[in-house]
Amino acid sequence: MKTWTLAGLGLACLLAIGGADAKPRNVTDPDVPRAVLGNGPVQVQWTDPAQFSELRQSTNRFEAQRGDWVTQLAEYLQKSATRQLPKGQRLDVTITDIKRAGDFEPWRGPNLTDVRFMRDIYPPRITLRFKLTDANDQVISQGERTLSDMAYLMNSGLRNDTDPLRYEKRLLDDWLRSELRLERANTGQ
Repeated sequence: MKTWTLAGLGLACLLAIGGADAKPRNVTDPDVPRAVLGNGPVQVQWTDPAQFSELRQSTNRFEAQRGDWVTQLAEYLQKSATRQLPKGQRLDVTITDIKRAGDFEPWRGPNLTDVRFMRDIYPPRITLRFKLTDANDQVISQGERTLSDMAYLMNSGLRNDTDPLRYEKRLLDDWLRSELRLERANTGQ
């Protein structure tokens, strides 16, 4: 009986020691990559997240930087664009700024400091640079876009969605549809 108790206690100590070094991941960690890896036709990278509006303007910087939401958005953009991009074309995107939908309202009290409130005065915003090229590496389209949705709360289809990045992902989807449709119209496809 004592052997099991000592073994359990020893295992618990090892887990506690191993977990002591583990800290919550955040988007500003210097060892976090700044690009999504992949050999496909879509490459996505981003600038320093510490300079993003989400962190610079946040009333709760600690909560705003927690997690890996920048990587999740970049991976989502890469997958979505790969599905929609015509064969032979390449898309290179650099995300230069993100302000997530909603914001923290510290005046609501200490029990709600880590709650993101969704209001129409806190719309999602993403700024990016891109270059779309054809199979011969000729530039089809390039530029900088600032994506925003002032009516993001009006889309009833997203209310039941529990993805914390659903509004930002919809911004990216809308931009891809618009940009690729515009490109097809210009080339006559």
